[in-house]
Amino acid sequence: MLDPSADSGLPATDEQGAADATDDEPAPEPPADPEQVLARFRWRLDPVTLRETVDDPEELREVRERLTEKLASALDNRSRARLLSLRAVASRVLNDLDDALADGRMALTYAEATGELRRAALAQARLAHVLRWRGEFAEADRLFAEANSIELPDRLRAALHEHAARCCYDQGRLIEACHHFERALDLRGEQDAELLDRVRTGLDAVASRAEEGGFGPYPRSWDEVLERDRTPVPARDGGQGLWGYADAEGDMVVAARYAEAQPFRDGLAWVRGPQTDRWSLINLAGETVLEPTYLAARPFSDGLAWVVRDESGWHAVDATGAVAVPPGFADVRPFHKGVAVVRREGWGAVDRTGRIVVPTRYHGFHTTLADGHHVDGFTEEGLAVVDLAGRKGVVDRSGQVIVAPAHPALLIHPVAFLATNSAGNWGALDRRGESLIDPMFHHPGAVVAEIDGLLADANPVL
Repeated sequence: MLDPSADSGLPATDEQGAADATDDEPAPEPPADPEQVLARFRWRLDPVTLRETVDDPEELREVRERLTEKLASALDNRSRARLLSLRAVASRVLNDLDDALADGRMALTYAEATGELRRAALAQARLAHVLRWRGEFAEADRLFAEANSIELPDRLRAALHEHAARCCYDQGRLIEACHHFERALDLRGEQDAELLDRVRTGLDAVASRAEEGGFGPYPRSWDEVLERDRTPVPARDGGQGLWGYADAEGDMVVAARYAEAQPFRDGLAWVRGPQTDRWSLINLAGETVLEPTYLAARPFSDGLAWVVRDESGWHAVDATGAVAVPPGFADVRPFHKGVAVVRREGWGAVDRTGRIVVPTRYHGFHTTLADGHHVDGFTEEGLAVVDLAGRKGVVDRSGQVIVAPAHPALLIHPVAFLATNSAGNWGALDRRGESLIDPMFHHPGAVVAEIDGLLADANPVL
């Protein structure tokens, strides 16, 4: 089992309490844990406002009080993040929105300090829901978008889309709301009857409102929600066959004068003129930042780009051309959160100064998530699946080996690792690499279902 101190979402047991009971006098029933009570709450969804309501507000106030009591003894970031964000949920439904906002913001601070993607996403979603009720839609939309990572379980991603849909509904963005509802159903509709009922209620509300005032503005992209600048994209001039850059409307904003042009990253793009085999660097205005210098170049990420100048191999430079990581690598991957996967004699990883943080001893980095998505290098939480002589293990971005390379196949799950034994059967390891579920299943999906059964918050309260 997972260690309860790891706060993975799996329920803890109280063996000591059982040991203290005597044959003559049974131990009194402990009061129900407020987190479990809140998880069992069945909210009613108002068919017009699409907001949760409760039949007995006093019961929810009691739950909030007991969450406050638990907070008094919670010292670690994980526990405080969880308890504060759950208290924010209770306060929101009780319409104490100032208290809910304060708890939601503090919970997100603690959650981000843990570095755990799932925990941060839950805190973001709960805070976003409070902001939606307060009518602060821009920040709520942004938080829902930031939280929705492909590295999260489908169940949580579906819930995020559902709540983002309700936020769009409040704003009269009814087409966008429909798109989010549709995505939630794509992720979990066939497996979650309660989600299906809520989405039906939401779509009925959308249809009623659309009859009164139409479907509202055209849906926004994630970039628009996150207020990211829509940088120009490479575009070809049909006349001369050269490349330039066009804006969102298709107008050329950087003249077509290049034989090759890469996408802009960090406001910079590598281009190659028709009269040279060397790549130069331009900014968004089309001005040359670095003269033609490199035989090969890859887009910027984390402020650094990998380039090749001569036979010495790949090295990393900053936007001024200064060398940040010395040459000597046969292959490289983009920097992400200060670390990049590289190949020398084998595969490993370096930090932004060129220090080897994961020894270059592995035959490959092949990080695959439990839902089948592939990650180029490390996950958001800093985990990667490595290959050593055909056996898979897990390392983190500091170089620590979490799971020794001993498994024919291994997938990263949000709270565990799915792995096969020599017979090809699937089981699970916890995040410390210790056995969680014995390898007895023929398909990883069956193991995921077993993990869901162990999780105390498989259906997290948002």
